[in-house]
Amino acid sequence: MRTLGNIIWFLFGGVFMGLMWWLFGLLAFVSIIGIPWGRACFVMGNFSFFPFGDEVISRDELTGNSDIGTGPLGFIGNIIWFVLAGVWLAIGHILSAVACFVTIIGIPFALQHLKLAYISLAPIGKTVVPKEQAAAARYSLNK
Repeated sequence: MRTLGNIIWFLFGGVFMGLMWWLFGLLAFVSIIGIPWGRACFVMGNFSFFPFGDEVISRDELTGNSDIGTGPLGFIGNIIWFVLAGVWLAIGHILSAVACFVTIIGIPFALQHLKLAYISLAPIGKTVVPKEQAAAARYSLNK
């Protein structure tokens, strides 16, 4: 079912939003300072191409250890990201979600777009893992 959902997603709009993520990533890589944002853009762009079956999780939640992207510098990076690119990607995902909500069959795709809109606001310090791995990481933290 994941494969079918990902194929339909990719063909009917996921490719455009994934390319938008990659475009912002390329723009970030133009300046040396933007490399951390560019890296996050490519990770989230790949997730935007094929979101079904995967989940975005904070790296410190996954590993149990804080790193530069999940600490204070990551917070500052996310504020800068929000102002320069996050809002625009979120608007694109929200508009795509509205278009998907028009049809009943598009509702699962609209929900994916809303999830991606939320992620686009602050992607620094996050990574994409299979849903099972994310659930296991959350379970081990709650123990």
